[in-house]
Amino acid sequence: MSRPEESPARRDRAATERAIVAAAARLLSERGFAALNVLAVAEAAGVDRKLVYRYFGGVEGIVERLGAEVRWTLGDAAPPASGDSYGAAIAHLARAYGEALAGDAALRGLITWELAEDSPLLQRLESARSATMQAWMAERMAGLSRPEGVDAPAINAVLIAAIQHLALRRGQGRPFAGLPLDDAGWARVEAAIHTIAEAVYSD
Repeated sequence: MSRPEESPARRDRAATERAIVAAAARLLSERGFAALNVLAVAEAAGVDRKLVYRYFGGVEGIVERLGAEVRWTLGDAAPPASGDSYGAAIAHLARAYGEALAGDAALRGLITWELAEDSPLLQRLESARSATMQAWMAERMAGLSRPEGVDAPAINAVLIAAIQHLALRRGQGRPFAGLPLDDAGWARVEAAIHTIAEAVYSD
């Protein structure tokens, strides 16, 4: 049975929503979170601001979508290799997250915004992004059991937090604790994450 063809109205709405979200991401990466308001987003997307309210309810809805769309950035990352140990798989995913951050200024802007302020809007953003991140990791860790005797959720949170903070510093072109975060320095960070994960999760 052939799939029903999508209506022009639905296609137009989907295209407009994508344009709005893309415009918001550009504003965030180029001008920071202070630039995120309905008028600025509408102008950047080339749409009437009424459509921003109609499709997203305002900036809050756009921010939630941006938080969820981290999945598309992360989704480009290859899964861990077949036969990887739990530690090697965690290290692989941490590195993939770091590379996703390095290549996505809008995502770095969202996270920096979360760290700089606290508001109901940002709490919704963090919840959307966190849920997406957890689902992405769960999909790629399917079939791998957590080793016994270690607090895997806490350890994984520390590893992800470390790679996230260093990736934000890398995006700013700044070293951390004397470690330069150029390509050579970043290779050392990735090697260190792998060493730590393999040591903690060794049988």
